[in-house]
Amino acid sequence: MSAVVRGYEPGSNLKLITKQLKAVAKATPDSVFVCVGDTIETEEPDYLKGHGTALIDGRLVATLCGVVQRINKLIFVQPLKSRYTPEVGDVVVGRVTEIAGKRWKIDLNSRQEAGLLISAVNLPGGVQRRRNAEDELNMRSMFREGDLISAEVQGKSHDGGIQLHTRSSKFGKLGGGQLVAIHAKLVKKQRFHFTTLKGLDVDLIAGLNGLLWVSPHIQRAEDGTPLQDVMTKPTNTSSLLGTLNPPGNPNPSLADDPAAIAAAAAAAAAGSGPSLQQREAVVRVAGAIRALAALMLQVYPDSIVNAYQASLEAGVAVKDMTEKKFLEVLAQREVARRVKEAAQADAAQ
Repeated sequence: MSAVVRGYEPGSNLKLITKQLKAVAKATPDSVFVCVGDTIETEEPDYLKGHGTALIDGRLVATLCGVVQRINKLIFVQPLKSRYTPEVGDVVVGRVTEIAGKRWKIDLNSRQEAGLLISAVNLPGGVQRRRNAEDELNMRSMFREGDLISAEVQGKSHDGGIQLHTRSSKFGKLGGGQLVAIHAKLVKKQRFHFTTLKGLDVDLIAGLNGLLWVSPHIQRAEDGTPLQDVMTKPTNTSSLLGTLNPPGNPNPSLADDPAAIAAAAAAAAAGSGPSLQQREAVVRVAGAIRALAALMLQVYPDSIVNAYQASLEAGVAVKDMTEKKFLEVLAQREVARRVKEAAQADAAQ
């Protein structure tokens, strides 16, 4: 058995995309990407120095590595790599790390673990009632340690604590897909973070904490709720224990997790799992996301589809999508896209 050892050049991907973008008209100046000690160009004399900058010998100098941001007269450096900072309403993907008291602790790749109270989750079947002691005893029947879930940030406390909820049926346990982890700063905020990629038969949950879930497509309503026509409502909803199906049940019901991805897992349990073509599309989409992240390009549905199509046109295998050869192709497509957008903007003026 032979092993292939691939060389690694730190920062080479960043240099590649920066070199390509220099050729674009109206491109950002060289000081966009800075390291510690680099001088930041200032056009206005009465600028305001912000986070990540310092005034040394009359020059504005970066004190950390990152991207220079300008808001009116304020100049600051946004780090390329940082922990996720939650905002109320953010869609996130996390992993259950512990069950303590009446809550689950969720790792969101943030500075602190988030909390998901039992009162902030949907009971199986959408039952509306007060949670009781029996529900607390059966919390592991819903989410257990190691489970991946999708949720929404409900609130933040003054000490940085994060509260989540999964009250909508589109949130919940994830299964039957692939998790991709990138820098949270690269995930572009969209109106909808539960999307189906155009023409790919692949569902995407773009967590704003840098964790993205890619899975085969399932039919869903406009609000992201899975269409569960083949599922029947449970007759006994008095407690979690009475409504949840035991593991391996070949006839899942609404007692199964109501999240969008769980419907795919339920279909697989019923013997109608994703096709080979869907599975190949899932891993190629995951490769497209990693390629975009390697070039520090923003990740959103259109950019993912563009990278996916580029890999097919170039005949690149999934395992080679983060290699320099394909990254150069992807960088050139990004340059062409920006040139086209600049031309359209000039024509509109």
